[in-house]
Amino acid sequence: MKKFINLIVVVISVLTVVSGLTQVVMPGFVLNVIGAEVTDISKHLFGIVGMFMALFGSLMLHTVYQTHTSRTAVFWCAMQKLGAFVAVSLGVYNELFSWMAMGVAIFDLISGILFLYYIKTLKENAN
Repeated sequence: MKKFINLIVVVISVLTVVSGLTQVVMPGFVLNVIGAEVTDISKHLFGIVGMFMALFGSLMLHTVYQTHTSRTAVFWCAMQKLGAFVAVSLGVYNELFSWMAMGVAIFDLISGILFLYYIKTLKENAN
């Protein structure tokens, strides 16, 4: 896995940017997919969430391709992913989203864990 961690992190980051931009441009579509109520307010707020997803995914891509990868930036991108897992899981638990949204939550959980593992590989490479 250590051999492929950079590629995995890049793929996760690109998927995060693309899904975030999709939420910005088509929030109603995404809300329908995850079984949420579609209102003007929910579309607006979901678009804002998408903007932050796109920003964090872009930050991670930028960080990975810097000469010296910022462990701090990677840590906060991991926290964003783990926070998204908690938020989406709570949305499913409170019946705001369908069980289909748990796929998104699990992707975020695995992504957050992989980002933390990525930090560990950076420290090992620095020694």
